[in-house]
Amino acid sequence: MTRGRRDRTLERLDGLDRKCIATGESEARDGLIRFVAGPEGDIVPDLAEKLPGRGVWVSATRDAMTKAVEKRLFSRGLKTKIEAPADLPDTIERLLTRRLIDSVAMARKAGAATCGFERVRDTLATGRVAMVFAASDGAEGGKSKIRGLADGAKTCSALSSVELGLAFGRETVIHAALLEGGVTKRVLREAGRLEGFRS
Repeated sequence: MTRGRRDRTLERLDGLDRKCIATGESEARDGLIRFVAGPEGDIVPDLAEKLPGRGVWVSATRDAMTKAVEKRLFSRGLKTKIEAPADLPDTIERLLTRRLIDSVAMARKAGAATCGFERVRDTLATGRVAMVFAASDGAEGGKSKIRGLADGAKTCSALSSVELGLAFGRETVIHAALLEGGVTKRVLREAGRLEGFRS
């Protein structure tokens, strides 16, 4: 087994935390973003954690990402000269947003997500809701009502009404609910990473 493959295999072992190169703290992988060195000496985000080779991890926050770029921490962590663009935090935010939208859309197609105030309210009554989405630009009164009914379900306000609408094939969506099921884990992770980045 080559060194790169061995490193990648070790990184994929379940249950192991990773150290953020910006904060120096060990965290669960769900709150981190992996990067690898590209063939042209560039930094490549590996949000799906499938790219081969040695990787480094950065906390899914804008502050950590900005620090990693400004302090040239990618070169140190990857032990090679790496050029990280100044707009990397903006790029990561766009990628995280796209991944969350796609994940919610996948859940919708699998019958595990619904939208609309009344449907979300009725779905919450079943007790099978894993997460409630409330658009960041939605009216605070409606969002407060839904949060009050959530009863232990996680809530996410990382997406705007237009972004949430993209996941449901609509112009805008204010309220949505994710049911417990096979795609839940991926949606929860993507929601957590984007919320951390936008908070």
